[in-house]
Amino acid sequence: MGVPLIQQARIGAYLMKQKLSGTTRYPLVLMLEPLFRCNLACAGCGKIDYPDSILNRRLSAEDCIAASDECGAPIVSIAGGEPLLHKEIVQVVEGITARKRFVYLCTNALLLKKRMDDFKPSPYLTFSIHLDGDKEHHDKAVCQDGVFDKAVEAIKMARDKGFRVTCNTTLFDGVPPERIAAFIEYASTELGVEGVTVAPGFAYERAPLKDVFLGRQKTKQLFRDLFKLQKPSWRFNQSSLYLDFLAGNQTYECTPWGNPTRNVFGWQRPCYLLNEGTVGTFKELMETTDWDSYGTGRYEKCANCMMHCGYEATAVADTVAHPLKAWAVSRKGVRTDGPMAPEVSFEKQRAAEYVFDKVVETEVDRAKAEKVRAAS
Repeated sequence: MGVPLIQQARIGAYLMKQKLSGTTRYPLVLMLEPLFRCNLACAGCGKIDYPDSILNRRLSAEDCIAASDECGAPIVSIAGGEPLLHKEIVQVVEGITARKRFVYLCTNALLLKKRMDDFKPSPYLTFSIHLDGDKEHHDKAVCQDGVFDKAVEAIKMARDKGFRVTCNTTLFDGVPPERIAAFIEYASTELGVEGVTVAPGFAYERAPLKDVFLGRQKTKQLFRDLFKLQKPSWRFNQSSLYLDFLAGNQTYECTPWGNPTRNVFGWQRPCYLLNEGTVGTFKELMETTDWDSYGTGRYEKCANCMMHCGYEATAVADTVAHPLKAWAVSRKGVRTDGPMAPEVSFEKQRAAEYVFDKVVETEVDRAKAEKVRAAS
């Protein structure tokens, strides 16, 4: 695994503390989105479909650090949008890492070479570079030629300067497992990333393209076919049981509170992938969200989700509860044949509610009101 020992130790201590205290719902990773503005317009992205009045909004460095303190999660994933567009991103990173929290700065790397000297290498900072596969596939996924080459240059420079680097790889329909395997081998050896974070894409409500997303059965078979090709050199920045889940060997329920989201709207309900309204505080998010009404088998929008931001926390909790099972998978590898684990039941799944337009309308009205107040 690509997760460093210091991070494993601190996360393990945090999880044991939650277990001993009897806490059943706790955050593992804060998904922090200080802005939605991006310098790419990827076909499978549903995070940039906002009017300019929202795309121009930013969380301040103080807001971001306060959100980290309020949530208390040991890991903070700074996403967006493109966080390197944020003028205070260095202050955000330094403020959170100073608290001994692990920051994953998620970036498409187009600006990373220009801004790299603004940051200092630290065991608490990782550049998580968006790479969806080889050059042809990645540039097609991000709808712009030349992005792969720029990202590779930035990765090599960051590694030379002593930074921790991982890559974040989202898989879509139609990509042969052999091609994915070749990319993971390339990233692990030639690029030297510390780990690959891999997951199937989520069908965002407003994603420009809909036919690129995998269903659950296709996802499981794809990962089985992929892991049949695995080499000892491969490194993943994920738990062994989450990878086992992707290959259809574990029956898990989503734990959306494990990766709560703070963005320019507030604390997003219920998770990073679905925006069905926001609340003002983390406490309110945890205590007033009807968690039982969300997740695969409970809500139509969640039917095909197997993303790490929903299920990695589940797998990590299972690792703490059943360490020998996790050790066995880590040692022997993911099982790639035989029957798959039972699927969750969809019999009582509630119908999707398409509320995104209303959420955006509310935020636009709020932005207009704030502009009027500022001018008066």
